[in-house]
Amino acid sequence: MFLGHFAVGFAAKRPAPSVSLGTLFLAAQWIDLVWPLFLLLGLEGARIVPGDTAFTPLDFYNYPYTHSLAAVVVWSVGFGAVYYVLKRNRKAALVLGAAVLSHWVLDFITHRPDLPLVPGVDTRVGLGLWNSVAATVVVEGLLFIGAVAVYVQATRANDNAGRYGLWALVAFLCMIYVANLLGPPPPDEKALAFMGLLQWIFLPWMYWLDRHRDGRQS
Repeated sequence: MFLGHFAVGFAAKRPAPSVSLGTLFLAAQWIDLVWPLFLLLGLEGARIVPGDTAFTPLDFYNYPYTHSLAAVVVWSVGFGAVYYVLKRNRKAALVLGAAVLSHWVLDFITHRPDLPLVPGVDTRVGLGLWNSVAATVVVEGLLFIGAVAVYVQATRANDNAGRYGLWALVAFLCMIYVANLLGPPPPDEKALAFMGLLQWIFLPWMYWLDRHRDGRQS
């Protein structure tokens, strides 16, 4: 998923109003933010295989340290624990930990059976929503629209930057989604990793945006 993971960040603003949207997105996308680094280090692997699923040509044949269920649970607990140590906000820490874990749940829905449960164990799972382009777009689209609506209801723009910056972000995310869907696949694994690292550029935008909408920042 792409929009589905960002949807978690938007929706999590309601149960964790004191947490910046940037931090919420960092948690929801954490697994995919660190995954490119594992690719570049050769610790995990992916292949470009057109037709692997109807929605994406990516074959995730080896990613036990970022995308196995056991690893994501560890990432989830660690992320929440670090936030709690820094901010002493138990509820927010729990929400952030759940946002990290949500990444695996959404991947479980979309991926074909390629998600490992435990590193080193051959059992892999996935419901395969990506086998249908139409179903994937509908599910992700509804999640994203609903989550943006939650964020709009949970916050209020303090100025034009908060008002128009939000819709610029939403439009940009949708444009990237369409470009990924209709555009050519990356040429190789290294290019895929560098494309994945570009997701980090969203974080400053989100921290900036949330400073222009009501609510305490963290």
